[in-house]
Amino acid sequence: MCGIVGIFSETHVASSIYESLLMLQHRGQDAAGMVVCDQNGRLHSRKSMGYVRDAFQQRHMNKLEGHYGIGHVRYPTAGGSGKEFAQPMYVNSPYGISLAHNGNLTNSKALARELFHAEMRHLNTDSDSEVLLNIFAHELGKQRAILPSTEHFFQAVKKTHSRCDGAYAVVALVTGFGLLAFRDPKGIRPLVIGEREGKNHKEYIIASENASFSALGFETLRDVEPGEAVFIDINGKLHSRQCADNPESTPCLFEYVYLARPDATLDQISVYKARMRMGKKLANKIMRINPNHDIDVVIPIPDSSTTAALQVATELNIPYRDGFVKNRYIGRTFIMPHQEERQKSVRRKLNILDLEFQGKNVLLVDDSIVRGTTSQKIIEMAKEAGAKKVYFSSAAPPVKFQNLYGIDMAATSELIASNKTEEEVAQAIGADWLIYQDLEDLIASAQEGNPSIKQFEISIFNGKYPTPISKEYLQDLEATRQDSNKLSREKLS
Repeated sequence: MCGIVGIFSETHVASSIYESLLMLQHRGQDAAGMVVCDQNGRLHSRKSMGYVRDAFQQRHMNKLEGHYGIGHVRYPTAGGSGKEFAQPMYVNSPYGISLAHNGNLTNSKALARELFHAEMRHLNTDSDSEVLLNIFAHELGKQRAILPSTEHFFQAVKKTHSRCDGAYAVVALVTGFGLLAFRDPKGIRPLVIGEREGKNHKEYIIASENASFSALGFETLRDVEPGEAVFIDINGKLHSRQCADNPESTPCLFEYVYLARPDATLDQISVYKARMRMGKKLANKIMRINPNHDIDVVIPIPDSSTTAALQVATELNIPYRDGFVKNRYIGRTFIMPHQEERQKSVRRKLNILDLEFQGKNVLLVDDSIVRGTTSQKIIEMAKEAGAKKVYFSSAAPPVKFQNLYGIDMAATSELIASNKTEEEVAQAIGADWLIYQDLEDLIASAQEGNPSIKQFEISIFNGKYPTPISKEYLQDLEATRQDSNKLSREKLS
């Protein structure tokens, strides 16, 4: 998962891109970058490791002059971790193309071989984003247009769709010509368009989430459709075209569980309302399984479970309390690369309010259970604080399979539910009772917001991947994501 944004305006866009990236910081904390184009067709860029606030100082912002540009916050999925992997990435031919990508290509190795041997393009990293950039650039260059038209861009996207497997939401800056955005034919990763009135024409923003739109004066226009390409030309006119042969909306369900901000609306589904429905359905399951429960208090694991937990408490008619104080300057433990880091960070990230636990039977609500590291430590902290019993509930079903589409959550073998029953998971994390959301209820929670979506990307729950996947790719990814192999690679680097 990464965060991407592109803005076209009559005035300089760097400050607006910066504000947007701050609002997308939860989608990536490894690196941040931006490139803008001025009226003379010159590019100005800055990218660096770390948080947005660290990557862009005032001296950098002063040099970022241009009325259209793109930005990116990176969370490493495919490829390594270093400044050379920071985005946007750039190729000078044809025209000079900068690209920012959220997602993951599942056939990137085969494409990289084609690019080198058949198309004579050099790749400087093993990043699938660089592969995607070069595939698009090659397909655009094949059309040999001195002054490319909108049709040329759409044809290049169509060819890119035919070659690339996996998930990709893309914003690209074509130097001197405008902004391009496109989404894979399944629409797995989100992409939203906003607009506002300028002095002479409409101004546009395209981003992974629309949470920043209102603060910048934009109104949400619509989502980029699966397989669709949107081009904003140098005169500020928006063009769009369906570029996939068989588009089929299959958005990632985990966006609504954990990844997205609660104030975002993705594919016309309010993340906040979807999480409220998750909480209601989770409470209904608790009452169905154990109507005579002895829960004294409901406490969320901040922040992404807060909305669901409040609804659980409301439905059960049980007090809701904030039992944990979150240190907001600690990154998401979910995306930390090693088990040892994750274990240490749980206690650094959360301080416990003992008085909410002492002598009580506590129901903790979390958005999901992945490795189980955070859950185990939190239950341990709750019992140390004096809780009589600690019940643990997850707003998502058991996560049993690795994600292939831009979420580097863990190797399948390291997912706690991959080879354990629910009772064994409860025992492993130390819970007195464990309640998982049913998959059907989770799907219904999101689908109620947009009944036209008939299916979601739910492979982490059921192991069924909606795009072509080879056994070799699964095996390679499993080995790559194991903590022991990550440590070995770092020692060699």
